[in-house]
Amino acid sequence: MNPTPIQPVKPNGAVARDYHAYYFSELLDRRVYAETVKKPLGRLSDLVVRLSETFPDTVGLYLEHGWGKPTEFIPWERVLKIDPDGIFVQAPPAGDQYPPFVDQPGWMLLNEHLMGKTILDMDGRRTEVVNDIHLLESQKRMIIAHVDVSFKGFLKKWGLGRLSPVKERLIGWRYVQPLSLEDAAASDTVSLSITRNSIRELPAEDLADALEELSGRQQQAVFSALDSEKAADTLLEAEPRAQRQIVAALRMDRARSILSEMSLPQLADLLSVLPLDDQRDLMALLPPELAARIKSVLSEHETEAASIMSSRYVAMAGTTPVGEALAHLREGKYEHDAISYIYIVGEGDVLQGVVDVREALLAPSDKPLAEIMVAPVVSAEGNDTRDDLAELFAKYHYRMIPIVDAKDHVLGVVHYNDVMKGLVTRPRT
Repeated sequence: MNPTPIQPVKPNGAVARDYHAYYFSELLDRRVYAETVKKPLGRLSDLVVRLSETFPDTVGLYLEHGWGKPTEFIPWERVLKIDPDGIFVQAPPAGDQYPPFVDQPGWMLLNEHLMGKTILDMDGRRTEVVNDIHLLESQKRMIIAHVDVSFKGFLKKWGLGRLSPVKERLIGWRYVQPLSLEDAAASDTVSLSITRNSIRELPAEDLADALEELSGRQQQAVFSALDSEKAADTLLEAEPRAQRQIVAALRMDRARSILSEMSLPQLADLLSVLPLDDQRDLMALLPPELAARIKSVLSEHETEAASIMSSRYVAMAGTTPVGEALAHLREGKYEHDAISYIYIVGEGDVLQGVVDVREALLAPSDKPLAEIMVAPVVSAEGNDTRDDLAELFAKYHYRMIPIVDAKDHVLGVVHYNDVMKGLVTRPRT
């Protein structure tokens, strides 16, 4: 395999002059032979590396045979050469096989623990995925030099790399090593991130995106690297599921410090998505006067649709011609904010569809409303909360939403301004 046109650096900082570069996807599943092609041992299932503070060293080959057969671990010092046709190793010291693989602290399997895992790109703009791993072999050592986050790396995993004109996009290992050796060794999986110092410089919304991709120990490790102000901003940007996970793992003193960085609306916004037990625990950390004000705001979130719905809406039968419907609207019987939509109803005011008045203006006057209506209709029920309504308005951008009962009878409508004015709403869902 031809070396790539880069100048790799040894762990001691010197430039390696005699080296070979490989991509892990090209080695994966390559045949492994004991000295000659006449003695096949199997196919490479994974590479085992030892994490270090600089570049991880390859410690051996992992062979998995399936069908209940034991695995094999071939120490790296037993590797003789890597050819396009196969990987050649010394014959097993005893018998026909090497001993089974036994995991060790600080070891990582590239295919299982690194390929496909999430990292934060150093441009601080988006979450990336490890699609391939760039390896350098020099002086009987093989190290991880870079990870490839390009689409070409993804294609190479499926043997299609030659079909893509896209270049590799490599990120140096020193930018994507695990938060600490302890974090990596203590977990069965390794989700990668940039270093702790760089984490603090990323925008809160990008950190929130990353936290949503991580779970458990990795999520807690990233969040623990943030100061209180950055932690507060990041927590507010995260989706509700991630917020609940993070809050559940916080120590009380850490939680108090983070809450102190939030405004009243932000506190109410956060507390509104938490379980009641977590709500009570966090409220107990706040000054009594502030806690009372937040309870008042939260009560607004719990207001039900039935208590704020209006009868200011237009409803007609589906057989009504467009021209007749528009003439009816022009009679001036309806308030201005009631004529955004025509709700199409059947017997008993059962909701069947909706027509935007702007669409009606463009339709032939003799066409029945039923032929231009949209169905089914986005609606809410009388016991839906103000927060539920706010989410519907934020998602669909309607000017009003009909309120129906269990049998789709129209009870009224809720207008956008009546829900959103003065309400603390979530910027993200």
